[in-house]
Amino acid sequence: MRTAFLLGTAIACTAVIGGYTANLTQAVQLRDGKVYFVQPPQLVSAVTTYKDTYVWGATYYFTISLPENAGEPLQRITINQREGADRVRFDLKDTFAFEGTRSNEGQKLTLKDVTSDRETKTLSLTFDPPVSPGRNITIALKPVQNPMVSGVYLFGVTAFPPGEQAHGQFLGYGRLQFYNYGPRFF
Repeated sequence: MRTAFLLGTAIACTAVIGGYTANLTQAVQLRDGKVYFVQPPQLVSAVTTYKDTYVWGATYYFTISLPENAGEPLQRITINQREGADRVRFDLKDTFAFEGTRSNEGQKLTLKDVTSDRETKTLSLTFDPPVSPGRNITIALKPVQNPMVSGVYLFGVTAFPPGEQAHGQFLGYGRLQFYNYGPRFF
C-alpha cells in the first residue's frame, strides 16, 4: 500500500489486533510521485567463480538482502561497471536469479527483462513478479570471459521499487579482483 507524505517520510507503527502484534510499514511516496524504499536493500556480497584473467566459464554472483521493513518489493536491479581497465561483457541469455545465496541456492526467480547498455556499461534486470521484502536473492551473471587486464573491477549496484517514478537506491560496489598468473601451457 502506498501513501503520499508531504515531507517524504514513512510511517511505521505497531498495531495490536486480537492479541496479535503486527508492524505496519508503508512505503515512502513524495507528492511528485517518486517512490522510495523505507529501508533499502543491502548488497551482501559479490564473488566470482574464477579470478584468473582471460578465463571462460566464470559466474559473478551478487547477493542482495531485501529487509522485512523495506516497505516496497524489489522490481529492478542495475549493475554498472564503474572501474576496471577492461570492459566486461556479459552473456545476457545466461543471466539468472534465485532466492538464497551462492552456497544455499533456493527457488529461481523470473526475470522479465535483462538488458545491457554498452555505452554506460550497465546491466538492468527486471523481476516479474517483484521480489517481496524479507528475502535474500542472488543474481548470477555470466561474462563472455573474464577481463584480459588484471586488477580491481568495481560494479555499482542500484535497487528500484516498482513504479514509473521509482527512486533507485545505490547499494554499494561489488568488488572483484582478477589476477594474471603469467603464461600457461596446456
